[in-house]
Amino acid sequence: MDNRFIMSAFSDEAGDALSEQIAALKRNNLAGMEIRGIDGANIVNLTPEKVREVKTALDAEGLRVYSIGSPAGKIGVTDDFAPHLDSFKRMLDSAHILGAERMRIFSFYVNEGELDTYRDEVMERLSRFCDAAKGSGVTLCHENEKGIYGECAERCVDIAKTLPAIRLIYDPANLVCAGLDAKASWDLMAPYVEYLHIKDAFPDGRIVPAGEGEGAIPYVLAEYAKAGGRHLTLEPHLAIFGGLKNLEKDDSEIKIGGGYATQNEAFDAAVTALNKVIGEIKL
Repeated sequence: MDNRFIMSAFSDEAGDALSEQIAALKRNNLAGMEIRGIDGANIVNLTPEKVREVKTALDAEGLRVYSIGSPAGKIGVTDDFAPHLDSFKRMLDSAHILGAERMRIFSFYVNEGELDTYRDEVMERLSRFCDAAKGSGVTLCHENEKGIYGECAERCVDIAKTLPAIRLIYDPANLVCAGLDAKASWDLMAPYVEYLHIKDAFPDGRIVPAGEGEGAIPYVLAEYAKAGGRHLTLEPHLAIFGGLKNLEKDDSEIKIGGGYATQNEAFDAAVTALNKVIGEIKL
């Protein structure tokens, strides 16, 4: 791995079992994980006992949890917020146990014609996340995602400016799948970006290895590195994995890149592709 970057991964894409995930991280010389699914359960549903078990296993292998890959904010803007906030607080407890200093969040599903109508409600709900996280040592990081308020760069920046406690995660594939220009979006979002999610895509929704789609990944990585950015989370999406159907509001829109016989093969190919792109970057 190029020492200009520190790479973690959504290792649940290599396998459901914690042992499979650890093996994939070690095999590919990755620093750790953005924890999302363990032994078939999403991070939001892990008990404190299970979280401590994960921490012990990762410590034994010299691996860390960089970020909590939570589903916080991945509900409708008019859905009941109280139980969702309670789940968010439990994930903050998990972050403390795991030593994770970041948590991925979203900004609620909003119908396209109602974005302005619900803008204040989105900010109010996000501010409740900020209040809950205050003093926890966990930085909240908003991921651009198709169909949520913060789908595009302009609204992501709106969130970051309105709630400075929230940093941004830049995901080029999500932008491309939403019909947006990844390079132009980076130029707007860059001052507020905490770290990157790496997957690549075409506008028709097909996910492909890094550097093979329209995500402007070589450009973004070079600019990120020039600005002192170091951390990447690989999110391959090149094979069907256990938690896939829970990731999108409409899973019929998910078009996994193909041709890989196993999850491990797809995961390793994603790492290889990203390392190739990084190796070709000229700073």
